[in-house]
Amino acid sequence: MSNQKTLHVVTVSFVINHFFGNQFRYLNSLNNNDYYLACSPSDELFELSSKLGFTAVPVNITREISPFSDLVSIFKLYLFIRRNKIDSVIGHTPKGGLVAMVAAFLAGVENRFYFRHGIIYETSSGLKRKLLKGIEKLTGRLANQIICVSNDVKKISERDGLNANYKNMLLGLGTCNGIDVNNKFNPDKYSDSEVTNLRERLGISEDSLVVGYVGRIVRDKGINELVSAWKLLKQKYTNIVLLLVGPIEERDSISSDTISIIRNDNTIINTGFVLDSSLYFKLMNLFILPTYREGFPTVSLEASSMRLPVLITKATGCKESIIEGVTGLFVKNDPSDIATQIDCYLQNESMRLLHGGNGRKFVSENFDQEKIWNEIHNKLNY
Repeated sequence: MSNQKTLHVVTVSFVINHFFGNQFRYLNSLNNNDYYLACSPSDELFELSSKLGFTAVPVNITREISPFSDLVSIFKLYLFIRRNKIDSVIGHTPKGGLVAMVAAFLAGVENRFYFRHGIIYETSSGLKRKLLKGIEKLTGRLANQIICVSNDVKKISERDGLNANYKNMLLGLGTCNGIDVNNKFNPDKYSDSEVTNLRERLGISEDSLVVGYVGRIVRDKGINELVSAWKLLKQKYTNIVLLLVGPIEERDSISSDTISIIRNDNTIINTGFVLDSSLYFKLMNLFILPTYREGFPTVSLEASSMRLPVLITKATGCKESIIEGVTGLFVKNDPSDIATQIDCYLQNESMRLLHGGNGRKFVSENFDQEKIWNEIHNKLNY
């Protein structure tokens, strides 16, 4: 297909850089398609629209289950699809996928794709788990193709019967967009002055050992356990800093005790929301993601691409993002084990450097974004 109109649907603008980057401009150079992106309205949505080469479609899409709001979102998307004669609709995340697939189905769009970025009900139970699984099944039934972001997600989709198995596919070894290893997540692209300025702005001394995390500050990411582990590490080190790059969110919130420690401990720095986290990796000596639930942890690939060793749990998709003992180490969702594994890297600079270098090679060979975009162009043709 050429000169087609393609609509992507997400819930919040926070994910746009991670899910797409310069994908639209690259694909447009190959197929001359027009790309639209529907998302809850924000200044960031319109800013990224001009920067990344898509037409913004502001539609309120809540992340929570809200029947009335969801019906309004579906109706608005349906009207947009019909009026603009959209050829392909691609939904992302459970809520974005649901409203996108329902609207596209009702509008008679033949090319309906759902990116399954994770298994949302993994950490839920009871009625909520049944409801979330039901949403995944409905979305999977309406989609023509499901792109699973990891082999783990694909296996669970098949095990739990979320859709017909023939619909499932992977892009390369996994991920939804790949990594910009040549520019954005290339540690050699950043000047010493840029790094120094950021370090000084955050108040991090040059002799500090920095343990870094990038992402939402929520319970499912293991932040409660990470902060508990930090209290153990502080008993041994006087020159360590925990750099948390991301917003503290009310949804799936961390404990009040953890919030208090983050705000009052002078060895913990929380930046809040950051539009572009790439430079922050340059301040880190190692990266940690003690998560309970992922689909495929793109952020760990970003860290590896920036030559950082990665500590990560064996949650869904995470096992595929590192090579154990080569690019990183696995940790348990346990403060004692987290502290032990961080200590292992803090004590061994040569291992940190070796695993970081191996990680950049691993990501460059397997997850370079242009390789993934070519897969999208060749396999999905939108």
